[in-house]
Amino acid sequence: MSDSNPMSDFNRGIVEQFRANGGKVGPPFEGANILLLTTTGAKSGQPRLTPLVYRRDGDRILVIGSYGGAPKHPAWFLNLRANPTVTVEVGDGATIERYEATATVLPDQERNEVWPKITAEMPGFGDYQEKTSRVIPVIALTRNA
Repeated sequence: MSDSNPMSDFNRGIVEQFRANGGKVGPPFEGANILLLTTTGAKSGQPRLTPLVYRRDGDRILVIGSYGGAPKHPAWFLNLRANPTVTVEVGDGATIERYEATATVLPDQERNEVWPKITAEMPGFGDYQEKTSRVIPVIALTRNA
């Protein structure tokens, strides 16, 4: 992806569906919990929008930096490590709530505790972990006061 056009057509379609349908999307993510995450580019300083699957964890939302099991971390993960203040958009099928949050990479022990729950609900993430030698990070998004 080039900096001038950072979002793929696929992701752009997901974002359009999400916003048109109160946070719900069709295949291949129909029925999944999807959010829109806006990070600040680590190098560019520009807003970067990414649709992601998520899991609720109490008051937090967890997102997974799988990048489909690629050997490197996704750009959005590098962005939030550099600039942990993010914008989250979540919907219930009727309305979309948008708020600022702080992104925190879970420490190894906590990540290892939640990983089995994540892969039980979303087995694809277990498959992605098997494809790569890097530890796929889990990131907590905590709403700012």
